[in-house]
Order: sequence, then structure tokens, then C-alpha cells
Amino acid sequence: MRFILPSWGLGLLGLLTLSISHPVLASFKDDVSGLYQSLHLEGEVSYHAFADAYRHFSQHHSAKPVMTLIDYGKPSTEKRFWVINVKTRNVLFRSYVSHGKNSGNLYAKTFSNRVNSRQTSLGIYRAAETYHGKHGYSLRLDGLSEGLNDKARERAIVIHGADYANPAMIEQSGRLGRSWGCPALPTDLSSRVIDVIKNGTFIYAFSHQA
Repeated sequence: MRFILPSWGLGLLGLLTLSISHPVLASFKDDVSGLYQSLHLEGEVSYHAFADAYRHFSQHHSAKPVMTLIDYGKPSTEKRFWVINVKTRNVLFRSYVSHGKNSGNLYAKTFSNRVNSRQTSLGIYRAAETYHGKHGYSLRLDGLSEGLNDKARERAIVIHGADYANPAMIEQSGRLGRSWGCPALPTDLSSRVIDVIKNGTFIYAFSHQA
């Protein structure tokens, strides 16, 4: 399995190797493993991706003890969006999420940071301020990964609710509907998710390919 991940610094394999002679890194490895197991994410979220996301979360200030992961390597018929409270060790939300129209049909296969590409972007985002727009209550995102998603503001990539992201679409079409690049959520869930992650938490969007 090959993972497409933003460059978050020292990867998991590097951490495992260095931990032999670095007690701090060994402790971090134990923290990651313990958290991953307590969240019961095996079979849902790649341990490799989870460890990279948690390392970034640990090294940067988050407004709340919350981080969000999106695995765009999964089909849109599966829940691939997780909001995690690291302090209480709970998965707060598991959700379906749409990908960009030009990224693929059932699977998101291509990604872009280009304006008007209507594709999904990978990388690290910071959840910013909320607003009310054409999709109702929405959340602006700042892309922190240079070259991968740093045009998120210019592209108006935001989290919002959408009818086409509701599970009923899967029954009708065999997949979710698609956005213009935004991670759109089911309408009955989007406002609650936005209120939890807004104003300074991190979002980690990644993918894997066979």
C-alpha cells in the first residue's frame, strides 16, 4: 500500500528507527500506539497516516485537543472523515464526505491545488472562521501545505453541508455527489462538526493507492 501524504517532516518509519536511541521518540511511539488502540481505529484509519497526523498535532498549537482526518483513498460510499478528541480519546464524529467533481467518481484519484480545477486538495489545513453563504453555515479553511493546498482560500475550499453528501445519495447513485473541491458533509451533521473544529484545529487530508 502506498500512501500519498503531505510532507509533514520525519515519517513514521524514521521515528521507529530513531526511537531505538532516542527515549523521547520511543515515548512518542508509545503515545501514538496507545491512542490509536484506544480509539479503535484499526481497519478504519491507516496507522501510518494517523501517526503522521498526530505528530503534527503534537508539535503545533491547536485551539482545542481535536484533530480531523480525511482519507480520500476510500470510496465515497464509506465513512472517511473522523473528528477525534485527543484528550478524552474519543472519536467524536465518523462521517461521509464528498470529494471534488474532477477528482474522480467513486474514488478521488487526482488532486490539485489549482484554481478552478474543481479537484480535491490533500495536505494539512487549519480550520478558520465560520460564515453563512450559499451552502448555509460554512467553515473557511487555510491550507498549510505549500504547493498542495495553500490556495484553499483563493479557491474557496470550505467545509459545508450539502444534500449530495447525504447517505441517501449512495442508495440513489451508488456514490455520493461531488463538490467543486470542498469536503462537503451530510446536512444533518455539518453544523455540529463545524462548531467542534472551527477556529484553529487541524485537518489532515490524505490518500492511499493500492
